[in-house]
Amino acid sequence: MFGFILAFIAAVSKATTDLFAKKGFEKTDEYVIVFALRFFSLPFLLLTLPFIKIPTLDSTFYLAAILSTLLNIGTTILYFKAIKISPLSLTIPFLSFSPVFLLIPSFFILGEFPGIYGLLGIFVIVFGAYMLNAKKAKDGLLAPIKALMNEKGSRYMLAVTFLYSLTTTLDKIAINHSSPMFYAFVFNLFLTIALFPVMLKFSNNHIHDIKLHKNALLPIGFFAALASIAQFLAISMILVVYVSAIKRTASLFSIAYGKYFFKEDNIKERLLGAIVMIMGVLAITLL
Repeated sequence: MFGFILAFIAAVSKATTDLFAKKGFEKTDEYVIVFALRFFSLPFLLLTLPFIKIPTLDSTFYLAAILSTLLNIGTTILYFKAIKISPLSLTIPFLSFSPVFLLIPSFFILGEFPGIYGLLGIFVIVFGAYMLNAKKAKDGLLAPIKALMNEKGSRYMLAVTFLYSLTTTLDKIAINHSSPMFYAFVFNLFLTIALFPVMLKFSNNHIHDIKLHKNALLPIGFFAALASIAQFLAISMILVVYVSAIKRTASLFSIAYGKYFFKEDNIKERLLGAIVMIMGVLAITLL
């Protein structure tokens, strides 16, 4: 039971991280935000190290961790570009496409084909995405899809979701060759180191912004760390598919945040679309 509670805490913390990040764009750019997220996560994750048994690491761990880090540089930047330029309610729900993208390489690489529930889940997720802009249907049957594709943030988040299907596999390999909590710290450490030169190159006021706006940036790191700790602890208690499914409810909180803090419109249809997409995820992962 506690594992399910932790998975729910991870979902709420993830949505809250995105909320503070989007508010942070009022003060600085996405390169400072992505670095601050990892950098300010480290002190909180460091507190968990005394309770973690340091595993013996092999070359497979380092290879998977380094490859995941390299991919996550671009993925993380693209993620926050998406929520910077587009509403939370039109970006975060697209993370529900993750199991769809995982099914595609499974078919071509492993020869695995989804069963009836998997196919049904894919259809439901796509239909839920359609419902995010359902009001556009009055302009034509394909108008909602065209509207989503014209939303740059939605396109970015679809690309992020595809890349997540690759990094998730690498992360699983790294965890299998270490431990969940240890990898949570190492992953953030590696990304902090990797994102620092990226921030220096592409952000004009990097160090100045971090010093000036540290009080606004610190909550991003705190909730990101809380999400990681809760997620990896949940994985150690209940099945990964349960954690993944519960974590998708983060989109519901993101939509609520979008309405309350950023006055985003068409919330009812976007909330309904997100719920339908989550139902599709449940069909794929749990049935």
